[in-house]
Amino acid sequence: MDRSLIAGTLKWHATLIHVSGIFFLSFAIGVVIIGVWYPWPFYAMLGGIKLILLIMAVNMVCGPLLTFILWNPAKSCKALIVDCVLIAGIQSCALGYGIFIAAQARPVYIVFEVDRFRVVRAIDVNRSDLTKAPSDLQKLPWTGPKWISIRAPRDNNELILSIDKSIAGEEPSLRPGWWQSYGLGLAELLKRARSLDELAHARPAQTAIINEAINEAGLQPSELVWLPLTNERDMKWIVLLNHRTGQPMSFAPVDGFF
Repeated sequence: MDRSLIAGTLKWHATLIHVSGIFFLSFAIGVVIIGVWYPWPFYAMLGGIKLILLIMAVNMVCGPLLTFILWNPAKSCKALIVDCVLIAGIQSCALGYGIFIAAQARPVYIVFEVDRFRVVRAIDVNRSDLTKAPSDLQKLPWTGPKWISIRAPRDNNELILSIDKSIAGEEPSLRPGWWQSYGLGLAELLKRARSLDELAHARPAQTAIINEAINEAGLQPSELVWLPLTNERDMKWIVLLNHRTGQPMSFAPVDGFF
């Protein structure tokens, strides 16, 4: 058999092996990102799927493509080892950076704030302020977002300062010193929650989506209430809640502001 044909075949074999390895590695990373860091609906709201595809695309370029370009069975063993180390180094850096970006953008707290839930990402939180939070909220979670609420202003001065900060773009949900457990805000949450009849009347074109969320919740419509679910890039979601316990039951891509 012609040597060039053998060399080409070996090059393709090496590249395909690398592609297979990247596919399974990307699948494992995707399971962590989607299954743990960005559970439904947050991968849709915050672009978790796009992050996975970006990580896969970058690693395909940095890994298998470089393997295809550099692999040559005619090279010495030492040269092949140097190539492999070079490719592994470049790919590891690209993969590490992609995972770092996904980790920084992951949702850490879903905060009940006045009349809505706001998604707080790790990158949104000033780490130096975390010591002001309750002791059990001072470490940002790695196993999925945690549901919490915010306290009321302690006095008029704090209220005025809070308004000034909100105007400047720092909402109370982004201030660790205002965080509190979900249960402490439950009474106010249930007071602010809205009925599904109101939602159905305001959004008749999305009845099918709303009904699907009701089915996912596993409760009767009369047992459910809802509030908007927002983040800085997407305001068109709602969360359905148990009308007695306030626990989140399901989500729907519906604009809750009307």
